[in-house]
Amino acid sequence: MCVNYQPPNPDQLRALEAFTDLPRDWHWPEETWKDYLAPILRARPGRRPAARLASYGMVPRHHIAPGIKAFDTMNARAESLHERRSFAPAWHRLQLCAVPMAWFYEPCYESGRAVRHAIGMRDDALFYVAGLWRDWQEEDGRVATSFTQITINADEHPLMRRMHRPGDEKRSLVILPHEDVGAWLGCRSIDTARGFLRHYPASGMRDWPAPGARKPTEPSPNLELF
Repeated sequence: MCVNYQPPNPDQLRALEAFTDLPRDWHWPEETWKDYLAPILRARPGRRPAARLASYGMVPRHHIAPGIKAFDTMNARAESLHERRSFAPAWHRLQLCAVPMAWFYEPCYESGRAVRHAIGMRDDALFYVAGLWRDWQEEDGRVATSFTQITINADEHPLMRRMHRPGDEKRSLVILPHEDVGAWLGCRSIDTARGFLRHYPASGMRDWPAPGARKPTEPSPNLELF
C-alpha cells in the first residue's frame, strides 16, 4: 500500500482551476509521509470544492492515546472502510476528498530485491486520488484536518500487480479521472461513492525506478500550519 507520494508544488497546483486561490503562505514538504501536511480538495455544500492543508493519516500520531500501540491510517481498504473505526464515520458521512499528486511510490521486486518505483500518468499530468477526511479539535483551539487514501485490490491490474513483495496481496490507490473529481466529491449516497472505487486504466499510467526515499529525520515543521 502507498505510504509515500509526491504532491504537486504550489505553482503546479495553481494551474488547476480548483486551486487558483491557493494561499500564498501555504507550504508543505516535497514528499508526503505519515503526519506530513499536503493539500487536498473537499466539497462545500452549494459552493465549489475547497482546498485544505491536511495531515496524511486519518488518525494523527498525537491523537493516539497514551498506552495504545501506534497504528497507521494512511490507507483505507475499500473492502472494510465501512466498518473500521478509524474510517467508518467519515465514510458514512460521505466526507470524501480528492488528493492531488504528481506520482506515488511503491516497492517493485522484479529484480529480486525491493526497488522504489514511482507511479504516475503516462503523460506526466497531475492526478487525483480518492480519499476521506476528518477534522480534529486541537488543544489550542485550532481545527485540524487529516486524510486517508482509499485502496482497492490490484491482483489483476497489469501495472499495479507488479508492485509489492511476492506473495503479498497487490493493492492500488483509486485514481480519479479529472472529469470524475467533482462527481466524487458531490456523492450523496454510499452506493454512488462505491461506484467510483475502480481501477484507472494501466494504459494511461507508467512506472519508473526512483531515487531513494528522502524522508527527513525530524518531523516536518509545517505541522504547525494546520
